[in-house]
Amino acid sequence: MTKATDTDGALLPIADCYILIPELGNKRIVMNNLPDISDGKQAGYTNTSGIGRTMPFKSYSNSDDRTINWTIHFIVCKQTDVDQILGDIKALEACVYPRTNVGGTTYAPPPICRLRCGNTLAGGFPKKDTKPEVCAILKSYSIKFDPSVPWDASNLIPYKMDMDLQFELVYDQSKLPGAELILTDGY
Repeated sequence: MTKATDTDGALLPIADCYILIPELGNKRIVMNNLPDISDGKQAGYTNTSGIGRTMPFKSYSNSDDRTINWTIHFIVCKQTDVDQILGDIKALEACVYPRTNVGGTTYAPPPICRLRCGNTLAGGFPKKDTKPEVCAILKSYSIKFDPSVPWDASNLIPYKMDMDLQFELVYDQSKLPGAELILTDGY
């Protein structure tokens, strides 16, 4: 069984639970405690009435976006964690702003993130992928600076913060998922 802390009590990184931002110099935000993750998607159906039926026909029309809500629990265990956490927060905040001067254009869309937390978001059954990441755009973020815990006097940040992120998955048009791919590949 893997330990969650080292000998001085600091939280250890979870290597396969991270948010990767390739457009920001491959910035990798590695979790050191399990985030709260929820994953949802809806299928849309239309009702078609028929004469003499007690209920309408259900016709599939489309599927909605797959949404992943991810709450990061930032915890300061040692002084060097403060700068790391502030850098991670700023990198995530940058994911909702357009990029500038990309390929000579005035602006480009915000970065696309790659998410992984074990096999919870990708990695089919029974096939297990060796690198089950999903690509997603960050739609919104919200951070709560809790004043009821001790805080760092030089940066005025509390030693525990929660950052809520809402992602929507994006796919390569040639690899749009169907039910079969979800079962086999987990995407």
